[in-house]
Amino acid sequence: MAGTPVWSVDPRTGKQREQVAVEATPSEVDRAVRAADAARGALADRAARIVFLRAAADLLDASAAHVVEAADAETALGPGRLTGELGRTTYQLRAVADAVEDGAYLDVRIDRADPALAPPRPDLRRYKVPLGVVAVYAASNFPLAFSVPGGDTASALGAGCPVVVKVHPDHPATSELCASLLRRAAEDSGLPADVVSVVHGFDAGLELIRHPLVAAAGFTGSIRGGRALFDAAAARPVPIPFHGELGSLNPVVVTPAAAAERAEEIGAGLAGSVTLGVGQFCVKPGLVLVPEGADGDRLTGALAKALGETEPGVLLDHRMRDGFVTGVGERAALPGVVAPVTPGAGGEHTVGAGYLTLAARGLLADPRAYGTLLEECFGPVTVVVRYADQVEASAVLALLPGNLTATLQLSAAECAGNGATPAPTPVPAPAEQLIGLVTRLAGRVVVNAWPTGVAVAPAQHHGGPYPAATSHSTSVGGTAIERWLRPVAYQSVPDPLLPPELREANPLGLPRLVTGTPTT
Repeated sequence: MAGTPVWSVDPRTGKQREQVAVEATPSEVDRAVRAADAARGALADRAARIVFLRAAADLLDASAAHVVEAADAETALGPGRLTGELGRTTYQLRAVADAVEDGAYLDVRIDRADPALAPPRPDLRRYKVPLGVVAVYAASNFPLAFSVPGGDTASALGAGCPVVVKVHPDHPATSELCASLLRRAAEDSGLPADVVSVVHGFDAGLELIRHPLVAAAGFTGSIRGGRALFDAAAARPVPIPFHGELGSLNPVVVTPAAAAERAEEIGAGLAGSVTLGVGQFCVKPGLVLVPEGADGDRLTGALAKALGETEPGVLLDHRMRDGFVTGVGERAALPGVVAPVTPGAGGEHTVGAGYLTLAARGLLADPRAYGTLLEECFGPVTVVVRYADQVEASAVLALLPGNLTATLQLSAAECAGNGATPAPTPVPAPAEQLIGLVTRLAGRVVVNAWPTGVAVAPAQHHGGPYPAATSHSTSVGGTAIERWLRPVAYQSVPDPLLPPELREANPLGLPRLVTGTPTT
């Protein structure tokens, strides 16, 4: 192959496995985007999209053994984890197909003309149309669910937008395999294969975001990379929406009552969440507020025991491994920071899990000096901040930027509330105050569970205030499709000239809101 080679690398050894592709040139990126744009008309067929999404899910399931084997060879995530991720991925494709079939995502609203109003109201009909070609930037840590066949791709295709995926260099062979399955599913469904295509290379990613026919972009990755693409999207002659999921610390607050009630359970659960996927989940709890005192000590003791018994693991690539080792070393060297279970290098190709801890009063005395502790460290480590009272805990939370999640570990009594009759000016209970505080910080609030694992469901929200995300939409769940649509209103347009979705007879049987009344 001519050009810069793209290699599949075994993270367990650091050795190249095979050359998968070559990095795309600017002209190749241009051809991919133009081919995708040419497929827009065919993808406008809503029924064909439904068939396609379900066919893609079926093909991925039928190829499960091959897909899981390819992904494990490039990520070292293990067949068990990857089998579950593939199931989540195909479920998501089918869930998007169901949403398209239901039609509610079009948000059809009709206000019939009413000349008796002052001022008179004309006939107005509104629905949503697809934006155009979507650029998707695949994530490193989910080679399936946030990559070529993942949520950004599924929701964009569901909206009627062709997709060009910039492949993540950590799993190029898996990405090529999944792209071939999606393209085959498209052709089997009567659609052009170019409704989905992939490009490789850092420069190709920049060319993609700048291409005039790209109408929107979805990204999952680091703050640095995401912000660079976000700025590029905004700096275009015609700026485009950029839906980026960037970094997140995912704070956890353990109340004194919860620690007294089940310290050991919380400590063990925290360890499991921190080490899941070798700490490479975007919703890994990275900062945990634990009360001072004997109950907090029991919790951290259980955490230390569980982390100490965790075998070293392989990160997605050696660059991430080096970044993890350097990052935890810098954090551990800060004044007052202690490492009861030292995270870091576990071997030539592995890392060991651990945690760092310090007193809240030290952090609050000079927050700038401890700024790195308030940033995500990708890998199996968390920071435990010991607080004296709720004032200190609230002050630490006030230092945090936006997050994907925030978790509260509460006691049974705190979950039951105070049972008091609401007063004219009620005083919130401590647990209610915490709910209010973390709601400002995060897109998903978790109580007495752990944030790792993001269910694909209509009510899910995977996003949050910046830098967790660059927009207020979700990348997971049924409403993810809304990112790739824009509303259009038609005023006083004769019925035969309206899109079928808006005609008076409702030939497509869509759910609609007609002059304020839900109908189908």
